[in-house]
Amino acid sequence: MTSPTRPVDIVRVTGGARAAARDRAAAEEPLEIRIAREPYAVIMRTPGADRDLAAGFLFAERLIRSAHDLVDIHHCADAAEHENTVDVTLADPDALARARTRRRELTAASSCGVCGRQSIDDLARDLPRLAGAVVVAADIVARLPERLRASQRAFDETGGLHAAGVFSTDGDLLDIAEDVGRHNAVDKVIGRALLHRQLPLAHAVLCVSGRTSFEIVQKAAVAGVPVLAAVSAPSSLAIDLAERAGVTLIGFIRGDAFNVYTGAQRVA
Repeated sequence: MTSPTRPVDIVRVTGGARAAARDRAAAEEPLEIRIAREPYAVIMRTPGADRDLAAGFLFAERLIRSAHDLVDIHHCADAAEHENTVDVTLADPDALARARTRRRELTAASSCGVCGRQSIDDLARDLPRLAGAVVVAADIVARLPERLRASQRAFDETGGLHAAGVFSTDGDLLDIAEDVGRHNAVDKVIGRALLHRQLPLAHAVLCVSGRTSFEIVQKAAVAGVPVLAAVSAPSSLAIDLAERAGVTLIGFIRGDAFNVYTGAQRVA
């Protein structure tokens, strides 16, 4: 199994003194996702949980809607970089052609400068607005980043990995993934839930390190996550999408303080 970290030689400078030392860096390598042996996408990621990552990525892309749409995901033994290549077999052989057509339509629409708005409208038509009476106490929200950080084993070695954690509304950590990309970490935990037939995550809280982008809100929304929390700030487009999708969006968690940008009714 490929390690999520790599040993590196460095020169450590302390108080003006130099010394050769050994450190560890977060691994970053390309993962090629093939569908029926045809190249579909290349993702720069931290090796590990590649099946989960591929499943979560294809789920967020809406190429698949449930675990029933997947026949198999496996590393390609015949590929030159077999540890960095996975092949996906879909239950519906026409799904790939439909996905490519949809991608071309969205790319064409983006030329007018409303790519983000077009994506929000497209997603809003595809998903029902999240409802439900899920409530999370403010003191639970405040402790999520600390609990997430305490479980980041690869970060302890490198200081260079983001994390996504799925929590219960009582603050119990249910699953975690680390990656050099925030969105990849989210895809890994959502993909794992999909493969284990645990979607939608209708009674869960998703906490991510760093900021919240449009893509992360999108991934949370399609997975049915009602509450999304982050250490840093969301973008304006992330806030717009969270409002449209009915996701409670929380950011800037610092100690016992945080900002609720949308869906404040879910925070007690």
